[in-house]
Amino acid sequence: MAVLMNKKDEMIMRLVHYFITEENYSPIVVNGVKDEIWLQNQDGPYKIIRINANYIHNKEQYEVDLIKLRNVMHQVKRKTLAWSMNALNILLDVNDNVTLEDVKNINSVKLKNVKQISEKNILETFPDINQKMLDEQGLDLMIDVTNDINEKTEKENKVYESIFKPKKIVITSLLIFINVILFFVMFAYSGASINAGVLVKFGALSSMLVQNGEFWRLITAGFVHSGFLHLLFNMYSLYLIGTQLENFVGKGKFLAIYFFSMISASLMSCVMHPYAISVGASGALFGLLGALVYFGWHYRLYLGSILRNQIIPIIVLNLFLGFVVSGIDNAAHIGGLIGGFLIAMALGVQKTEDKQARINGIVASVLYIAFLVYVVFFR
Repeated sequence: MAVLMNKKDEMIMRLVHYFITEENYSPIVVNGVKDEIWLQNQDGPYKIIRINANYIHNKEQYEVDLIKLRNVMHQVKRKTLAWSMNALNILLDVNDNVTLEDVKNINSVKLKNVKQISEKNILETFPDINQKMLDEQGLDLMIDVTNDINEKTEKENKVYESIFKPKKIVITSLLIFINVILFFVMFAYSGASINAGVLVKFGALSSMLVQNGEFWRLITAGFVHSGFLHLLFNMYSLYLIGTQLENFVGKGKFLAIYFFSMISASLMSCVMHPYAISVGASGALFGLLGALVYFGWHYRLYLGSILRNQIIPIIVLNLFLGFVVSGIDNAAHIGGLIGGFLIAMALGVQKTEDKQARINGIVASVLYIAFLVYVVFFR
């Protein structure tokens, strides 16, 4: 059976197949468009690739088309929290009298022959496009494009499912249990009178004691709380934040993030408040928030609105309260936040593994802790 395919449909199929299977672009749904394909890759040379099969018959229509393109780019930019957004605008049906001019962040090209692409903007960015383009015709082209895209989509869906599907939460529950048990042991020991002496006895952070060799306080302080409301607030926050992050990154990475953040928070507290006593899990909690920011940034197509509307406002609000309300160890919060972000970078994010980013994260984490240790013990 012969299958006839018009030239524009063939060009679209070949282009979509190449960008999805070879360049890791993904389709995005744009409401109100017809005869257009929109692809995105936030780590690609172009964040957006738009393939437009509509006829552009004069300069005015081209300018209106650019306005529509900018509007969609703005929507994607907001959704992904991107600082900048560039686009490759591929037009398949343009009047020869229409001259395409590159405008800020948009490269527009006319494409007449997809079997041998010669457009400079495309070849410079995707030099292997001609070699990797499918050679099949008609029915064979349709079958191969459909099968290859479905196979790639299925693999990606399995990865996303493994990350986002609900899992059994163990570490967060265990941490909450330890904090609660320790508080009631301390409460029973003190006869309901939890003072500075009791806090120190149970592991509160004191820079002078840490400098004298009691290094365990860098960790134990994160499990000690000064009162029931202090414990209740931190454990509720740990439940909300911890269950999400543990579900996303797994038990091992979550545990590493929690304790690295706790240590970095304690060290920063020692740096900024050398004569104070500090307790509480909030430094580690800020580390979890920092890790969520790093994780959410890599999955911003899925979590961009949560980052923008929930996580970042929570961080900003709590840091602000730390500066205006007395008795809050904001240095620990900042130290934990930075530590959580850096160790999340060092541990890496599933599917978006970037060896260079992980190396940068490892180096930055080591230098960060080394600097804090130097200031606390050797300045």
